[in-house]
Amino acid sequence: MLGTSSVLLAGLMFILMALQPTCAVGLPETVAAVRGSVVAVGTFQATRRPPAAFLGTGFVVGDGSYVVTNAHVVERALDSGNREFLAVFAGRGNNFQTREAIKIKVDLQHDLALLQIKASPLPALRLGSGLPREGQEIAFTGFPLGVVLGLYPVTHRGIVSAISPIAIPAPNSSQLDAEAIRRLNDPFEVLQLDATAYPGNSGSPVYDPASGRVIGVINSVFVKETKESVIQKPSGISYAIPIDYVRALLRGRGLNGP
Repeated sequence: MLGTSSVLLAGLMFILMALQPTCAVGLPETVAAVRGSVVAVGTFQATRRPPAAFLGTGFVVGDGSYVVTNAHVVERALDSGNREFLAVFAGRGNNFQTREAIKIKVDLQHDLALLQIKASPLPALRLGSGLPREGQEIAFTGFPLGVVLGLYPVTHRGIVSAISPIAIPAPNSSQLDAEAIRRLNDPFEVLQLDATAYPGNSGSPVYDPASGRVIGVINSVFVKETKESVIQKPSGISYAIPIDYVRALLRGRGLNGP
């Protein structure tokens, strides 16, 4: 028969065990759940070789028929006379599907675009809300160096190192262009990440490694020298548009989701 102290000890152990999480979700499990919703964004023209041209990354939202990417990814005009169309490429490896897409909404100020895709829906990501905390761990998945070897999404991880204005001060006035001046006059906050992104990562979802909820969209990297040096000598400083601007983009279409 157990004594009073033994009963109390057993009760305490039971409470401590009950407080432990029943199952821990790590980054590998989150990546496995997220990557099916990450797509390559580009154009397709049947008479071109190769017919697919890669422009950047996007991710599926809402009911599975919408994709969010950067406005600068889809800014160039299409050669519609030769049947070039905007497309998203979904799948993995060389076993992927090409889906025609149309650009239905653009937010140039925050470098965001909403596309609608044809054919059957794809799995959508869940969206977070508000700004994350500085120091919070993050991950992002996309196509940093294009799809030369096939559709293989790549995941990077890091932290939110700062929440800062979008404009990066120029060392001298000769480096200021019209866009930089506009941003200095009316800056908005972005997520500065201690993580390495590359040009093909534009449009990649930045998400919480535990929940998979999207908290931002990769849109630029800090370039120390030239654009070519981004690949050879990456700065390790990347920027992302906060998720609330994505929610504003989706507003009015019933796509703000869970």
